[in-house]
Amino acid sequence: MRPLMMLTAMTLSVTAQDKTANIITAAPATLPGDGLARHDFFYAGESKSERMYIVRGGHIAWDYTHPGKGEISDAVLLPNGNILFAHQFGVTEISADKKVLWNYDAPPKTEIHTAQPLGANSIWFIQNGSSPKFVVINKATGNIEHQFPLAVKDTNSVHGQFRQARMTDKGTVLVAHMSMGKVVEYDLDGKELWSVAVPGVWSAKPLANGNILAASSRKFVREINRRGETVWEWTAADAPEYKFSNIQTALRLSNGNTIINNWFNQWSDKLDATNLPVQAIEVTPDKKIVWALRSWTAPADLGPATTFQILDEISATK
Repeated sequence: MRPLMMLTAMTLSVTAQDKTANIITAAPATLPGDGLARHDFFYAGESKSERMYIVRGGHIAWDYTHPGKGEISDAVLLPNGNILFAHQFGVTEISADKKVLWNYDAPPKTEIHTAQPLGANSIWFIQNGSSPKFVVINKATGNIEHQFPLAVKDTNSVHGQFRQARMTDKGTVLVAHMSMGKVVEYDLDGKELWSVAVPGVWSAKPLANGNILAASSRKFVREINRRGETVWEWTAADAPEYKFSNIQTALRLSNGNTIINNWFNQWSDKLDATNLPVQAIEVTPDKKIVWALRSWTAPADLGPATTFQILDEISATK
């Protein structure tokens, strides 16, 4: 499917199965890039604790643990310094000094795994449930300004219906139908404009060139054009020296590189302190890994990775 990376004898010895211990190493001992110092970034992940971090200059500059039940699937650092995040059972906005400014609780038997701002006063989100829907709500009044229903494979299987969605610069919405294995673009009246099959899709982001960057829990990332053709693809097989558990999100940088998360499931797996996985990698268009993040220990235990927002990219565009 894609060219294999050339490995040195040393790398092969590190990544091959240790027949005496019967352990497969999670990542090389020495990682490419500058660790925490490569990018300034905002970070959050699906984990047992709802934790978020801002990393600047190679150090944690801000951290917050939300005292709630659920998991963070989507979060964004806003231009004013506030943070908006979806945490399964609600959507919350906090200030930089960690005060709750706005909150929406998901109704009983529903979940919210994606939310983003819309203008200065509104928030949009997708509500999983027996009647799943896209919703725009006014923060000041609490009024529902807009909504439309969404189709799902099974209305009884709430948790797996949707994860991240994103609005395009044309005002349409790209929705990752995780349970249905496809990305669908809608207008704000709910009319389907475009779709493409992506098995296991977890997130879909619009790119500046008009294409879509989709990430799948089946351990691949695809750039797809509007004809539905895959024009670039990365899979875990392109990085055989790294063990990937689950891919949820991918982010395209302005230099053409792609950051890919490697989510660790705290509920079903136990982290091995002697064999720690990376939380993310950055790959070039020709799939060379130029950065790998592994930050699981104090003073910078970031926990599992889901959401990345590269802050030096934001600064460069201002």
